[in-house]
Amino acid sequence: CPENEMIRVIRSARTQGEERGVIQRECAAIRAQFRQADSGGRSHNLAKLLYVHMLGYPAHFGQMECVRMIASPRYSEKRIGYLGAMMLLDEKQDASLLITNSIKNDLSHSSQYIQSLALCTLACMGSAEMCRDLAPEIERLLKASNSYIKKKAALCAVHIVRKIPELGELFTPSAHSLLSDKNHGVLHGAVVLITELCERNPGNLDEFRKAVPELVQIMKGLVTSGYSPEHNVAGISDPFLQVRVLRLLRILGRNNDEASDAMNDLLAQVATNTDSSKTAGSAVLYETVLTIMDIKSESGLRVLAVNILGRFLLNNDRNIRYISMTSLQKIVQTDHTAVQRHRGTIVDCLKDQDASVKRRALELSLALVSAANIRSMMKELLRFLSTCPPELRSHATSGIFNAAERYAPSQRWHIDTILHVLITAGGDVRDETVPNLIQLISVASELHCYTVHKLYRALISDISQQSLVQVACWCIGEYGDLLLKGDCDEIEPMQVTEDDVLDVLETILQSHMSSPTSRGFALTAIMKLSTRITNNIDRIRSVVSIYGSCIDVELQQRAVEYNALFKKYDHMRYLIIFDEDSDIHQSGICSLARTESTHAQEHTTFLRFKNTS
Repeated sequence: CPENEMIRVIRSARTQGEERGVIQRECAAIRAQFRQADSGGRSHNLAKLLYVHMLGYPAHFGQMECVRMIASPRYSEKRIGYLGAMMLLDEKQDASLLITNSIKNDLSHSSQYIQSLALCTLACMGSAEMCRDLAPEIERLLKASNSYIKKKAALCAVHIVRKIPELGELFTPSAHSLLSDKNHGVLHGAVVLITELCERNPGNLDEFRKAVPELVQIMKGLVTSGYSPEHNVAGISDPFLQVRVLRLLRILGRNNDEASDAMNDLLAQVATNTDSSKTAGSAVLYETVLTIMDIKSESGLRVLAVNILGRFLLNNDRNIRYISMTSLQKIVQTDHTAVQRHRGTIVDCLKDQDASVKRRALELSLALVSAANIRSMMKELLRFLSTCPPELRSHATSGIFNAAERYAPSQRWHIDTILHVLITAGGDVRDETVPNLIQLISVASELHCYTVHKLYRALISDISQQSLVQVACWCIGEYGDLLLKGDCDEIEPMQVTEDDVLDVLETILQSHMSSPTSRGFALTAIMKLSTRITNNIDRIRSVVSIYGSCIDVELQQRAVEYNALFKKYDHMRYLIIFDEDSDIHQSGICSLARTESTHAQEHTTFLRFKNTS
């Protein structure tokens, strides 16, 4: 066989250059034979050219040969000609219009196989002009007695409707009548055609809702039918047709009470009688669940659908677990109670090795958090955060913060939760976390002592988490006197000296891990402590003066202004920093510690006092 010999030679090429040389010689020979009138080897030459095209080499010079072979009376040449047209031609090329008349003639041919070739080609590469010209022929073939032709005509009609939606009216009566056919191929084509007609033109919905009883009977026949080797796939009778019918029922039942009521019993029967141990059964059940959730179904049926998705979560196939959680995510707001029953299984999916499954499990777990389960769910989420992949940490911390703010049972629990997140993943929290936590701490006056002690302990253990460092520095600056007293009923006592506190803050200032913002918080905290302590004022003056020549302009300006407070306005230092009864404290120092524009507001406050003195 010439084709086999050419393939053998091409495969035996040792280099890409050698392969190109073989193909160039073959293409030259094929081009020369196309010019000859002798048609003895035309089909073989075109077959070889199609193989060359599949390898990615130019084969456009064979387009006209395809047109000539399609016009041939021989079936063998028509077959290779139509195959070549589907591969080498598309609707953008003028040569495709040359085969329109040949296709029209072949659609009326006495041989079903030649009719089939024409239908397949039109459905594959038919342009809008071709579809408009040949649509009446396709409508005629939809009424043919031959099931083999009707199923191909139905799929060809789908292509025409996609190209020219307004031609859908031509196929509407025939599409409805195809549902009475017993052939599964015809039924499949009819259901696909009706689905396309309804999606392209919602005005067809009312017309095809009349066919819901027929669709229900077709589906019942598939569910209750015995073993049929022709249509059986893993114990499921024609799952492809079942999925298509369920998808069409979903479209017809959406926002329509009558159609939904007509299919409720069927959906319950499919949901309870389909075996989910095989992929084919899982596909049918998944479409059933989507249909139940999309139509106006009964509450008991919706619970059944959620339970099916819950069973999917236990499946060994990660793809099935993923689509299950994706579906549960969509319905968790409307069927929250039903989804809550599977909370344990969903939380277990946080331990899955697959990153996409883990992400879906995290999103669903956050959606399931409520006032009733906030404590137990937060324990699981915090445990997950400790082993969370880096790409999920930002999303996890954000979700935990939102849940804690919304459902926190107490202020102390709220503060403890956020501090735990900062200690575990402080580098992955959003920028607004620091001011939000500072605001939370400032209003919880009864927890100031507890909070400052807990933050100090965290700070001496780890200064790499910048968000934690910033909040801790603010707290030490504001409530350092409570830390130095050492008596706190809510936490284990810890004796802290002035030198200990200053050592920690100086370590932050000198650490290469500290960001400029964190250094600013630390320097401000040291300055605030100058009003709280008495034995280390000179040390504080020294630190402040050192940073007056810092390379960081922001930190340098802070230090220069703080140094000016010591030298020129020392008698007003306490009033400027910590007069809690004045408007200065409320609108100046306290609030600017809660924002990243701390320095600018402190500078404004300083200048205000300078002008009044």
